[in-house]
Amino acid sequence: MKTIYQYIIILGLVGSLGCEELIEPVDVNALGSDRLNYDPAFAEGVLLNAYEGLISQYTFIEVGTDDAVTNDLSNGFRRMAVGEWTAQFNPVGRWDKYEPIFYINKFIPTLENVQWKRDSAINELFEKRLLGEALALRALHHMYILQAHGGEGQSGELLGIPYFTEFIESDGDFNVARPGFEETVNAINADFNEALTLLPLDYNDDLTNVPPAYEAYDPEAYKFVFGSNNRLRISGRIIKAYQAKLALLVASPAFLNGTGNYYQEAAERSAELINDIGGVAGLDPNGVEFYNDDGDKSLTELLWRSSVYRSSWVEADQLPPSLNGDGRINPSKNLADAFPMQNGYPIADPASGYNASNPYEGRDPRLEKYILYNGGEIGGNVIYTGRGAGIDRVDSIAQKSTRSGYYLKKLLRPDVVISSDGSTTDQEHYNVFLRYTDIFLVFAEAANELGGPDFMVGGMTARQVIAAIRQRAGIAQPDSYLQSINSQEAMRELIRNERRLELCFEGHRFWDMRRWKLDLEEDVVGTFFNGSQYAPFEVEPRQFGDRAIYGPIPQSETVKFSNLEQNRGW
Repeated sequence: MKTIYQYIIILGLVGSLGCEELIEPVDVNALGSDRLNYDPAFAEGVLLNAYEGLISQYTFIEVGTDDAVTNDLSNGFRRMAVGEWTAQFNPVGRWDKYEPIFYINKFIPTLENVQWKRDSAINELFEKRLLGEALALRALHHMYILQAHGGEGQSGELLGIPYFTEFIESDGDFNVARPGFEETVNAINADFNEALTLLPLDYNDDLTNVPPAYEAYDPEAYKFVFGSNNRLRISGRIIKAYQAKLALLVASPAFLNGTGNYYQEAAERSAELINDIGGVAGLDPNGVEFYNDDGDKSLTELLWRSSVYRSSWVEADQLPPSLNGDGRINPSKNLADAFPMQNGYPIADPASGYNASNPYEGRDPRLEKYILYNGGEIGGNVIYTGRGAGIDRVDSIAQKSTRSGYYLKKLLRPDVVISSDGSTTDQEHYNVFLRYTDIFLVFAEAANELGGPDFMVGGMTARQVIAAIRQRAGIAQPDSYLQSINSQEAMRELIRNERRLELCFEGHRFWDMRRWKLDLEEDVVGTFFNGSQYAPFEVEPRQFGDRAIYGPIPQSETVKFSNLEQNRGW
């Protein structure tokens, strides 16, 4: 943690979080200068750095799971997955999230010293909003760290991670013992709860929903500080969503395994958010391809996103080589086989009608939207990956062609054009930090664990939520397979599979497998069309071992700090 010395101050994010004007990195001790007290832009820049560390859908950590491989053999996630993961080499580590936490802890004491605006009422409102943001972001970054590094210590105790609420100078005492897991969870929720008293549910110009704490202020002053121009900042709704996700994490088999009231908390918190958009009927019909919004980017599905930017980097990385891309992420047959038939039945079920000789006929429509398979289409171009397919064929060109027989389609804009001369046609993109579908799935999982498929929380059941998700996806109605499920165990399997499909390639599978304590060593399988039939083949092993349920504390930290207990097996 003593490496947390240097910081980059991110300016210009006020309101839109869109501009990225940087000043030079500075020694953290320089932040104690008077400039923090008299320069509001500089002071807020300290806080805004924490927004730069938000985790979006573009992690592509799936290449470290059974869902995908990559043709970049030096990729850190791949190296980790084939047996190189150690306490010294940890591509999924998040210990660096302490950096924005220390930024925040430096920022909070300066709040009352800075003149944010000349008007005293507006100045006071700015102080309250910025404090709320700081507390919420501090909780969120600790939550990131807990997910990656919380776990059973060498002693066998379930441990959390150090929770810092004050700034520590570079020569201060960082030799802090890890608290118990629930103690860390309680600290995260304490910051979240205090932030909820300071932030609105949503930033908007509707003065009919002013929080009680601000009713005494001039309405126009309130709108100036909490208006819609701040809608990309962390809000009460976003905090509640993360609290629901945190409760589900804690309740999961790898952690408290259903003890305590965490499944209840996860179900109630997510139900509140779902009911706030009209209940199960509020599931956004455009959520399946949320990344293709050409409108005003105000889809209900986008619970929290970044500002919009024009780009083609994702497409340049992921399109097949015939479209001048690098074909980096290659979905697995394991994942493709997890998509049911359009009639809702898993392909292994005799009632599904699955034909191995024509494997993509009559499948769940999400398969065609998310995975580019042999004979699939993107942007008007048909892509072939089998025999005679040219440069898109399996292993045709090293570090360009697919290794699995599939290319990634999800998250790509089909109207982006990558030309062979290096020119591109960019399109609008945005980073998504939270989707409402995730919250629907949090509810379904928690409610089912509480009482099974038809256990009601907040006026809805797991079955109703999963029915809505599958109907939106294009599963034929009535959904006979869903109707046939009558046990908690069968519904658990379906919910986990729906989560795998809906959230694929958004950075969830790696963490879900661990909190569920699934088999981490299922080898990745691909498929090759030899001209007459599809033949499966092993692409890459997965070598993790039992210890990989919990990630390691960086060895560089445990060597320096004797009180910092390592997780078991590392």
